Amino acid sequence: MEVLARIERRYRLSAGYFKAKLPLQTRSASGHILDDIGSAERRRLAWHLPDDFNTRRSEEQEEILEWVRRVIISGSTDYRKFQAAALKQRYAIRFPGITYGQSDAANDGYRLQREQQDDDGAQFEDPDLMSGVIDAPPVLGMEMADLIRFKTATLTAFGLQRNGVWGEETASQKVEHLGLMFGALAAHPRGPVRGYGVPTQHVTFGLLVFPSVWDWYVQWRERRRGFYTAWEVDMLRISLALTRKDTGWLRQQPHLASRLRPINGLVSQPDIDRARGDWDDACDVYFKHASSRVKEIQRVARVHRDPFEPIMPVLEADSPVAEYRKITEEILRLMPDGRIHRRPAAEAVRSFLMLRFGLHLGLRQKNLRQLMVSEPGRLPRSERQLADMKRGELRWSEREKGWEVLIPSVAFKNANSSFFGSKPFRLLLPNLGGLYEHIEAYIDRHRRVLLGGMEDPGTFFIKTVKATSKDAAYDRNTFYEAWRLTIQRYGIHNPYTKRGAIPGLLPHGPHNVRDVLATHILKQTGSYEQASYAIQDTPDMVAHHYGRFLPQDKAALAARILNQVWQAA
Repeated sequence: MEVLARIERRYRLSAGYFKAKLPLQTRSASGHILDDIGSAERRRLAWHLPDDFNTRRSEEQEEILEWVRRVIISGSTDYRKFQAAALKQRYAIRFPGITYGQSDAANDGYRLQREQQDDDGAQFEDPDLMSGVIDAPPVLGMEMADLIRFKTATLTAFGLQRNGVWGEETASQKVEHLGLMFGALAAHPRGPVRGYGVPTQHVTFGLLVFPSVWDWYVQWRERRRGFYTAWEVDMLRISLALTRKDTGWLRQQPHLASRLRPINGLVSQPDIDRARGDWDDACDVYFKHASSRVKEIQRVARVHRDPFEPIMPVLEADSPVAEYRKITEEILRLMPDGRIHRRPAAEAVRSFLMLRFGLHLGLRQKNLRQLMVSEPGRLPRSERQLADMKRGELRWSEREKGWEVLIPSVAFKNANSSFFGSKPFRLLLPNLGGLYEHIEAYIDRHRRVLLGGMEDPGTFFIKTVKATSKDAAYDRNTFYEAWRLTIQRYGIHNPYTKRGAIPGLLPHGPHNVRDVLATHILKQTGSYEQASYAIQDTPDMVAHHYGRFLPQDKAALAARILNQVWQAA
């Protein structure tokens, strides 16, 4: 690069003349300041360092590295700092024998969910989900399996009653959240987690009927974070569902009382004797107590993480979708030459299509990453086949002469919503901004490059197959990371490299694109109902969790209509 710069000066060419002609602008990172950094992190940082990083003064290098790590790699929010600290304290009990498709957190270890609200929305999120360190003892594992079977079976077992059924994602989430609670109870009281120290062989679902156990847990969480949040409210609501009269699983399992053992300062022998003597009464007492606790915590609960914070520069724009679209244009601007650099080009096209599909479809992460593809000339899957798979498909429509997305309603988290009315979701993608050209190039060439000869999972979006990762199918964590990496590389404006489309943007996952769509329509129309159409949800969900429609936005929309009178005059 230095030699090229000298030639530019010698022949009076504009600075960066030759660099702009390079098909793939590579980065290298060296210098004493990077000596203590591992090769993997150095490669990750190199993308975000300026070309002259190696020749800059050490003070400047330190300033650049600090900015990249704080803004691009981690995201400079208080919530991120809490996450980083929480990651160092692992405390969950895992259930290795219980699996649920792509969201198998039990077998794969409890991962930090970050802010990926994913299929469960922004209202139920735990920043403490981390890798489990204790396998559940056999008896506790059997209890968990019985609960999951009760809540996921097509038909309720004879003699039992239930209200509602859990899908795979919900069941996986409940396993994680209850595993965290049991892990906190079992963690050593003098360790970094400061748990209660209950022997693992004494941990049982029967403990969940005692108010003292739940009071300790929610207060323990409050001490760790510094305040209560909606997460504690939602956990208590799980306990209410478990102990509800007639249909609660825990209420219908009186035999669990036989497994209870006294826990010093938490559950006494007289407490156990009363529960064994009248299990229904014990559930009634707890249900009344938890109902009161929910109201008390709701009054003081605070929001730990503003879900809009990472994309605030987008939401504050007059046209949020147009602002977010700048990221896709940045991907095209920096697109490497596919004839020379096949894999980087394939990954760039994949990133482009991820964001474009997100902006056009407004799908939850699960529906987007599980979207199947039917290549032109092949018979598309029937709606019945897709319903059995609970997945959608991208296919070519001969009638409309365009690419169409068809997703059966049962594939959605809110399948019973009035939005669907038991009808499938069908949308013809617009042939705008080169979308069809890139879809066809991706299907014809780039997917094969990413697969590298390995088995094709059949989904439209696939991972890059490498020596260390031969499975091309995305799960919720890897898809989230792929989206986040795209935002880090192309979305966040870097003042040192002049790359990145939007100043002030922070790393985020695919769920935030739903906020962008809802807010955009609210700013244009003021209608929560129309905004809900863009993300296949209800106006109430948009009002509470997606659209950021501030008083000044409402006033500006009204003024725009009223001002037309004066303009006409």
